[in-house]
Amino acid sequence: MIATILLSVGIVFLAELGDKSQLMALTFALRYRWWVVLGGIASASAAVHLISVGVGYFVGAALPTRAITLVAALTFLAVGLWTLREHFGSDDAQAEPKPPRSTTAPFLVVLSAFLLAELGDRTMFATAALATDNSWIGVWIGSTIGMVAADALAIAAGILVGKHLPEHVIGICSGLLFLYFGTASLLAAALPDLGILTGGAVATLAPATAGIALLIRSRRARRISERAPLAEPAEELR
Repeated sequence: MIATILLSVGIVFLAELGDKSQLMALTFALRYRWWVVLGGIASASAAVHLISVGVGYFVGAALPTRAITLVAALTFLAVGLWTLREHFGSDDAQAEPKPPRSTTAPFLVVLSAFLLAELGDRTMFATAALATDNSWIGVWIGSTIGMVAADALAIAAGILVGKHLPEHVIGICSGLLFLYFGTASLLAAALPDLGILTGGAVATLAPATAGIALLIRSRRARRISERAPLAEPAEELR
């Protein structure tokens, strides 16, 4: 059992290094409390790996991976747009004090995002393959630990980065990253023959376009705010 757990931890940990789940974990860590993100990742990992070790190749082959990828892409795009909207709302909304953050909604967001992202992922099939020749309980425990450990590194990086950046910048970066994830996932599902490198390059157009649009809007709003005080004396003279 111990050998199976250690083997699963090592394989899944190495498989997750540099994977999209680590980038997602870092992005979520910039936005939410670290323990909420880690809890959501752990819950999603346990659920996904329980499915993979419980049913193995048959469920993995039968899963509608393309449909799941499309839903995940739409989820990422929605989260990205929602995040950007929060940080580019009206000036009155930004001036008002923000209410305390809830932990329930972020937990559900992280949980659902990782569930959709990991279903049909290569880690799931690797876990299913391990479970065919080893104890499913050991594989389940080890794969969950391996994935949580790999994503914990990304969360730690997100915490370090978050200490040196203002919340406004963190929110914008998080929104743009989610737009990239959503576009890349959408291209992978709609155009599977496009290739990883080509799809990744094309996906950068979405956050780049959004970033330029937000920059133009920010400059326009700044110009309007600078001209507003000049109009007050003229109105008083009338």
